[in-house]
Amino acid sequence: MFIIAVCYDCCMGKSMFHFPVRVYYEDTDAGGVTYYANYLKFCERARTEWLRHLGFGQQELANNSGIFFVVRRVEMDYLQSARLDDALTVSVEVEKLGRVSIEFFQQIYKGDVLLAQCRTKVGCVSGEVFRPCALPGPIAKAAGGYVRAHAASASGLK
Repeated sequence: MFIIAVCYDCCMGKSMFHFPVRVYYEDTDAGGVTYYANYLKFCERARTEWLRHLGFGQQELANNSGIFFVVRRVEMDYLQSARLDDALTVSVEVEKLGRVSIEFFQQIYKGDVLLAQCRTKVGCVSGEVFRPCALPGPIAKAAGGYVRAHAASASGLK
């Protein structure tokens, strides 16, 4: 049985969302190593499922609220390679919650081994004019429960 998503409590009473990913043949290069861009896809899937876990589907937000989330900035640090058939876990934490954006900190693990970590700034935009707009109150409130208890230094992913 494959678990869709799991939410764990982490330090200082904050929550961390975890999403399982399996490395498929399509995710790898000829040597069976995960192609670097696919780590970004794994992180995107985890953020999407985190949002769904909070009760907000991307399509529903677009249709009912007229908003979209777009990536403004991403920084990925690759530490070790994932390989074909590896079972991975992608974490999602909110590092900073702004009026029109959310900054995420994510880590990708194979068991207890950290393979990659990522910081992504996602902006909320109006679908009509594709300009920044405020995060809807219910999303901001729900996301607040996932703010990291200890933000990492701004100088790097360490």
